[in-house]
Amino acid sequence: MRVAVVRTPGSNCDQDALHTLRDVIGVEAAYVWHGESSLVGFEAVVIPGGFTYGDYLRGGAIASLSPIVSEVKRFADEGKPVIGICNGFQILTECGILPGALVRNEGRRFLCREVFLKAVNTDSWWTRGIDRPLSIHIAHNEGRYIADDATLATLENESRIAFVYSEGDGTVRSDSAPNGSTNGIAGILNERGNVLGMMPHPERGSSEILGNIDGRAISDRLAG
Repeated sequence: MRVAVVRTPGSNCDQDALHTLRDVIGVEAAYVWHGESSLVGFEAVVIPGGFTYGDYLRGGAIASLSPIVSEVKRFADEGKPVIGICNGFQILTECGILPGALVRNEGRRFLCREVFLKAVNTDSWWTRGIDRPLSIHIAHNEGRYIADDATLATLENESRIAFVYSEGDGTVRSDSAPNGSTNGIAGILNERGNVLGMMPHPERGSSEILGNIDGRAISDRLAG
């Protein structure tokens, strides 16, 4: 599988994503500048984390208008794998590929730490077979997921909540989400299950040298 890693001014996890794909997993991957308008030759897309355009206006708001986003939408519509990580998740919500929004963390503080995730949907392309809590790193200021009641009900009824924040044993408590995210949501899926948006960074937990390979449960999907 040949994977595109989208680069946008202000993204700062693009190198981490490319390194994980190429050097850790062994996937053919290449950068695609946000100003490009074609993803021909690629089979999957990673929109990495960072602070595109300095999070001016809102995280991901300006980047969501980049020319490459039209191609990402085409990928999503065609059922091809797309993952937006942290700022990438914000971009996916800002451009309408995924519903809801990411806003300032509860407490209005930047959060950088390990968290535990529990897979709610275990049948999608991105989450199939994940049957234990994952320890994965977060680093965000606008990671609190919100949506109106109708959207939340749709996500729940259609099994489109990919991950929620949990305790290490998989228990989900009202305070498990460090950012105050609604219903503890850490990641969601589109209708077809081929698009995943998540705030935690699987690429930061994908190498033995980092002392954590839990992120491989997600990253390795792109090796197929």
